[in-house]
Amino acid sequence: MSTLEATKPKTEVGPLLKLVLELGPLVVFFFANSRGEWLAGHFPMLGELGGPIFIATGLFMVATAVALVASWVMTRTLPMMPLVSGIVVFVFGALTLWLQNDTFIKMKPTIVNALFGAILLGGLVFGKSLLGYVFHAAFKLDDAGWRKLTIRWGVFFLFLAVLNEIIWRSFSTDFWVAFKVWGTMPITIVFTLLQMPLIMRHSLEQEGAE
Repeated sequence: MSTLEATKPKTEVGPLLKLVLELGPLVVFFFANSRGEWLAGHFPMLGELGGPIFIATGLFMVATAVALVASWVMTRTLPMMPLVSGIVVFVFGALTLWLQNDTFIKMKPTIVNALFGAILLGGLVFGKSLLGYVFHAAFKLDDAGWRKLTIRWGVFFLFLAVLNEIIWRSFSTDFWVAFKVWGTMPITIVFTLLQMPLIMRHSLEQEGAE
């Protein structure tokens, strides 16, 4: 094997590894919040951050950074959505720890989802189906397909933003953390699967086969 082949970076990661990189930080967040007192007792440095939600926030920031670094090492690229989400995590996480106010980390999903929704729907105003730039490597759709899919995802992101506001303002912190991990992800997976008929109808590969 030549030196060039040996040092050539990977350009793709498997679906399972990608899921681990995206879901891993959330699992860390859930575990740290549920076992915050135990972690503080065994690791006094973590106890200095504050209560369980603050320990969870600190470890969430670390896990997010690890996931982004791992993604960069394996692909030499940083996907736009995880990168933007990571930046918001670092900013709002830092505010949460500095001000000892968990409102900031609770608002992070609202800010991220509202931002994605506004960007996608705003792009359509200028005739740009921005979702195509994100998923063009995964599948090929005609213009009508990208436009419909962009509208659906834009509205879905706004729905998630509103849902997060309702959950964190109406329920306990523990419930919000659990829903963030075990509620939002299944909802997103179900929504994604429901888009498959639209993708199949507007797939350029399907049209070519016909």
